[in-house]
Amino acid sequence: MTTYEGRPLARPDEHIEDQGLAFDLGTLFGRRHLLRAVGLGGAALAGLAACGTSTGDGTAQSGAAPSSAAPSSAAQGSTTAETVEIPDETAGPYPGDGSNGPNVLTQSGIVRADIRSSFGGATQTAEGVALTIELTIVDLAGGGTPFAGTAVYVWHCDRAGRYSLYSQPITDQNYLRGVQIADAAGTVRFTSIFPACYSGRWPHIHFEVYRDQTAITAATNAIATSQVALPKAACDTVYATSGYEASVTNLAQVSLARDNVFGDDSAAHQLGTVTGSADAGYTVALTVPVDTRTAPTGGGAPPGSR
Repeated sequence: MTTYEGRPLARPDEHIEDQGLAFDLGTLFGRRHLLRAVGLGGAALAGLAACGTSTGDGTAQSGAAPSSAAPSSAAQGSTTAETVEIPDETAGPYPGDGSNGPNVLTQSGIVRADIRSSFGGATQTAEGVALTIELTIVDLAGGGTPFAGTAVYVWHCDRAGRYSLYSQPITDQNYLRGVQIADAAGTVRFTSIFPACYSGRWPHIHFEVYRDQTAITAATNAIATSQVALPKAACDTVYATSGYEASVTNLAQVSLARDNVFGDDSAAHQLGTVTGSADAGYTVALTVPVDTRTAPTGGGAPPGSR
């Protein structure tokens, strides 16, 4: 009797592919093929789950079925592979890191989690919809592991589109600026407010990554300079609230594709994931892969940029 892998062939004079349905099923569900089928099924289920929990613009879809295996907000912050280094970007004309005027990084009190209020001799507090900024730094040179101990400097405009230290009448204030040290998971979190959309730029948050806290005194020590893009759905909701009126008009006049920072790839690696609500506050999360083997090209302030 002619056999194949110990099984008799129903049609010994024909090819293996022509032995009939029963034989094909036996081949498919052999041990090695079964493992392969399970793997493909898991990937398909993961793809379906992803489609059901994302709106495609970085905002989590409300009403999605909860899952005990759902990733944390930090993991959801990047929709791209963690092997892609975060794009280097301009620090804009209002960095406050000493590269263009004032250097808030040398001031006592800059390392803080809540950046809504000014510190030192300044007293004003930025008002607006509450926002938690959560960045997870990944060390590509270390094999994609959490980049614990890095110092991350974050800054952004207030709900009127103004930057402390630079814009009138808040040149004597330093709110919405702060540094946090990444924990064992490579994550930093800041308590802030949702920034405005001002004329000519997509809503965004600036940040610089330094190897450690001792390096933050000079902007030239930054190992990465980039920006977080905020998804449109969350912006539309926030800008409908009191105090953000000008942002409605400004947002209608810009797009990610035409933005002078995000326009090259529509923020493919920089679009944060936003969860929450205008009433309870939002969280924006992004995974930030950094490669210390490459020379930083960000920072600085090209003419007319923000």
